[in-house]
Amino acid sequence: MSILVIAEHNNQALNPATLSAITAATKLGSDIHVLVAGHNCRAVADQVAQVAGVTKVIMADDAAYAHMLAENLSNLIGHVAKNSTHLIAPASFFGKNVMPRVSALLDAVQISDVTGIESTDTFVRPIYAGNALATVQTTTTPVILTVRPTAFDAAPASGGAATIETHACSGETGLATFVGQELTKSERPDLQTAKIIISGGRGLANGENFTKYIEPVADKLGAAIGASRAAVDAGYVPNDYQVGQTGKIVAPQLYIAVGISGAIQHLAGMKDSKVIVAINKDEEAPIFQIADYGLVGDLFQILPEMDKALSK
Repeated sequence: MSILVIAEHNNQALNPATLSAITAATKLGSDIHVLVAGHNCRAVADQVAQVAGVTKVIMADDAAYAHMLAENLSNLIGHVAKNSTHLIAPASFFGKNVMPRVSALLDAVQISDVTGIESTDTFVRPIYAGNALATVQTTTTPVILTVRPTAFDAAPASGGAATIETHACSGETGLATFVGQELTKSERPDLQTAKIIISGGRGLANGENFTKYIEPVADKLGAAIGASRAAVDAGYVPNDYQVGQTGKIVAPQLYIAVGISGAIQHLAGMKDSKVIVAINKDEEAPIFQIADYGLVGDLFQILPEMDKALSK
């Protein structure tokens, strides 16, 4: 019996979150299969085959999987998973979209956002917005998991020599149709994998100030840009900038929170960062309780000074 990892990718390159899911899989067993479903996705299958620890790559190449619609993909996963004890996907937007449907189709319990693996049936996951950890044991088969990428190191991208097997495709279900997408294009690092992140909150006041004050500092630091839910809801920046319990979970080497008060929803998404720097004019802001370094002051004065200092 194997452990099946569902690969997240864009039909050209593997998302690094999948490497963390593969690491989690190695804690459960040694026979690790990775499903690469997409359209014209052979390059991704070749990439996965080289990942250390992977024993087999199962490739399903069909136009039905080009846009990773959960309705189409979940049927395929159900067929592929017949001989698997565990199904694992990253706890990203991709995993959160697909795996609950797989769980329903297989009539098995899903354990979400796993941060620790104690045995083949016992797992650790955060609850209460990350303020407590629950140890959960399951008795259903297969075991369906989404794992938090920041909780597991990425598996080495080289050193493996897995075989690639082509799987029959189940095709369109007719339950959903891809209409279109709007992608935010940026040369900055991906938010979920960036080593440095600078995030802005309601204190920025508007989207123009993100451009004027946050972006110059981010560019000089080589950082990704994030935002609090308040800033996203106010329309300052796109939704895919959101860091938090209902956004992206990040754990960079350095996290700079600018004009963010520190609501529990936001802290749940970034408090595992190695070093946290907070800039806020309110010295009583909750963000200072978890910050390694705090700077009380006007962000509209502090950020230009940072930009000037980094330019030297």
